[in-house]
Amino acid sequence: MKTGIVWLRRDLRLSDNHALYRAVRTCERIAIAFVVNPPLLDDGRIGSPIATSFFSAVGSLRADLRKRGSDLAVLRGDFAEELAAFCARTRASDVFFNEDFEPGAIARDAAVRSALEASGIAVHATLDHVYFGAGEVLNRTGEPYRVFSPYQRHWLEQRAVAPRLPFPSDGTWLDRRLVSATELGATSPSPVPEMFGLQTIPVWNAMSENAARARLLRFLKTAAGDYEQARNVPGLQATSRLSADLRAGTIGIRTCVESAFRSARGATPAHRRSIERWISELIWRDFYQSILRAYPHVERDAFQPAAANIAWRDAPDDFRAWCEGRTGYPMVDAGMRQLNATGWMHNRARMIVASFLTKHLLIDWRHGERYFAQRLADADLAQNNGGWQWAASTGTDAVSYFRVFNPTVQGKQFDPLGRYVKQFVPELNAVPEAYVHEPWLMPALCPGYPPPIVEHRHARERAIRVYREAFAHHERGQ
Repeated sequence: MKTGIVWLRRDLRLSDNHALYRAVRTCERIAIAFVVNPPLLDDGRIGSPIATSFFSAVGSLRADLRKRGSDLAVLRGDFAEELAAFCARTRASDVFFNEDFEPGAIARDAAVRSALEASGIAVHATLDHVYFGAGEVLNRTGEPYRVFSPYQRHWLEQRAVAPRLPFPSDGTWLDRRLVSATELGATSPSPVPEMFGLQTIPVWNAMSENAARARLLRFLKTAAGDYEQARNVPGLQATSRLSADLRAGTIGIRTCVESAFRSARGATPAHRRSIERWISELIWRDFYQSILRAYPHVERDAFQPAAANIAWRDAPDDFRAWCEGRTGYPMVDAGMRQLNATGWMHNRARMIVASFLTKHLLIDWRHGERYFAQRLADADLAQNNGGWQWAASTGTDAVSYFRVFNPTVQGKQFDPLGRYVKQFVPELNAVPEAYVHEPWLMPALCPGYPPPIVEHRHARERAIRVYREAFAHHERGQ
C-alpha cells in the first residue's frame, strides 16, 4: 500500500487542507508530521507570542489525531534530514506540503525537495495559504498588481467566475487512511515555547481548529453586521480575531471567504456591505502575499526605490520610549502596551503606532516591523511587512507621503471616551474625557505620565521635508 507523508507548517488543521486533500487521493496510508527546527526559532524574529500560538495549535491537532487512533509525528532537527528519516521509518514514497511565499521558506522547500527526490521520494506542493496564488491575479500585461484597488477588482471578478470551495479533507474516510499511533512509534513530545528559551503567553492558548471555526461563526453571526462602522474602534470587540488562526492555519482561507459570501447572501444592504468590507480585508491578505512572492526584496528593503534615500534618524532612546508605550501620546502608548501585554494589537492602533514611529520619530520602519514580528501572535512576514511599508509610505500605497496620522485626532475619532486608552494606560484613569487624548493640556500635570516626546506639527513638517527631499533626490537620478 502506498504511504504518503503530509508535512504541516502554517496549515495546522485537517479540514480545508489542500495538501491533505491531495494526499488522501494519492495514497492509501497517510502519516502527518510537523518539524521543529531550533535554529529557526533562534533567529531573533520569532517571539513568544507566535511560538505560543503555533505550539498551541500543534498540541490541539495532536490531540485530535490521537482521538482518531493516529498521532502527529513531531520531529525535531533539520527539515530535510528529519523528513527523509521519517519516510524511511514509515516506508513512505511521497511527501505533500502546502506552499509558502516567504523567501526563506521557498529556499527551505527547494532544499527539502532536492534532498527527498535524491532519495527517490516524490514531492508534491500545493497552494493553500492564499485564496488566489501570486501568479493568478495579474494585470492586462501579465504583471503583478502593485496597487490594491485594481487587484481587488480583478480578485472579485475572478472569484465570481471560479469560486474555490473548501477542500473536504476531513471525515471517516480520512480516519481509515491514517497510520496508527502504534505504527508511528515514539515521537518527540509536543513543543512548548520554554523548550527554546521563550515564554508561553496564556491568552493565546486556545488555538485549535474547532476554536477557530467557532470564532468565525460567532463573528459572522454577530459582529460582522456592524463591522464596517465598528472595525476601527479599538475599544470594541468588533473584529474577527482570526489573524492568528489564519497565520497558524487552524482555519483555511477558503473556509473564511466562502462562509462570508454565504452569510452576505440574503442579508440587509448594510449588513452585506459590512461583510464585504471584511472580505476586502481578506483580499488585502492575498495582495500582500502576492507582493512578497513577486517582489521578495521587500523583506529587507523598501518596495519603492525612492524610499531608499530617506534619512532615517538614529534615535535609540526615542525607539525605546515607543516600544515601552512612553511617548506621551495616549493612543500610541495604549497600542504598544496592548501589544506588549497580550501579543496582539487592534489594526487601527497598528496603523497609528506605525505612522508615529516612521513619521513623527523618523525611525526606519524595519525597526518597528521587527519589533512587531517578535511580539505578535499573528506575526506574518507578508502582512506585517506590507502594513509597515504602507504606514511608512515606502510600500504599495497609492497615497503620497503627505499622510501623517495625528495621534490625538485619531484618538478622539476612534476612542472618544478614552476607554481603550484607559484600559492599557492606567496612569490616565482619573483624567477627564476632555483631556484623555491631550493630558498635557490639563491645568495640573498628570502624575506618572510623560509629556509628548515630540510636538505633532513640528514632527509632521520634518517628516514631509525629509520625504520630499528623498523622493526628489530619486527623481533627479542621484
